[in-house]
Amino acid sequence: MKKLSFLKKLSFLALILCLSFLHAKMIDGIAVIVEGEPVTTAEIIAIQKQMGIPEEKARDLLIQDRLQKSAMQDVKVSEDDIDSKIKNIAEQNNVTVPKMQQILKKQGTSWSRYRSSMRDAMRKERFYKEKVISNIQPPSENDLILYYNSHQKDFSVPSNINMIEYSASSEENMKAFLLTKDKTKVQSRAVKKSTQELSPALRESILQTQDGSFTRPFNAGDRYISYEIISKDGEVGMPYKEVKDMVASSWRKEQQATALKDYFEKFKTNAEIEYIR
Repeated sequence: MKKLSFLKKLSFLALILCLSFLHAKMIDGIAVIVEGEPVTTAEIIAIQKQMGIPEEKARDLLIQDRLQKSAMQDVKVSEDDIDSKIKNIAEQNNVTVPKMQQILKKQGTSWSRYRSSMRDAMRKERFYKEKVISNIQPPSENDLILYYNSHQKDFSVPSNINMIEYSASSEENMKAFLLTKDKTKVQSRAVKKSTQELSPALRESILQTQDGSFTRPFNAGDRYISYEIISKDGEVGMPYKEVKDMVASSWRKEQQATALKDYFEKFKTNAEIEYIR
């Protein structure tokens, strides 16, 4: 009886091990093959957890990712183009490229990894311009007005902006301040401005700047000015004429998203997609 009991236990243990092995294979196995590129169940689970979405949605996002890779395989970006892009990003943030490297290193991102991610982003951007965006026709005035009327909440802005205005006698002094935050060669004062009293260019720059950050320097004729944004209060709707550029930008983004979705839906119908599990 003891021997039989032992054999039963052994068989039961073997069954458990077998089921555990099959479960592990299910987790780490291939769920879909898209144009020769696998999508694993582990990736699907990771996307589900990361984005808080159903399994089917996570699978679809990964399928689209593989379709993008397939469609973009012939899109190339040169090292000089990457260098130029990184230099522009550094200048927009008032830092040097070496300083940018130091910041990324402190954040735990290697320079090679950053360049690789920049290459991927530039390839996507070039692909979108050549294959997707180029097919979108410019909007008419009526198109923009209709879009504005149906999305008016999107064009409400803070009614007041609390800022600190920094001014310097030269562009060099202002750039030095933005880089070091040394206030020796700048003057400062607290200001509160109504959004509607700002010029369109200044308003757009301020609204795009996060609280606690600085706007790019402006040439005010006899001095250079940058604003540190403290807070944005209230809400006010902007007339169409004053936000026409924002309306056009939002319209383009919506059209691009639709065009991109349509492109990959068509691409998907002709792609080789094999569902494993």
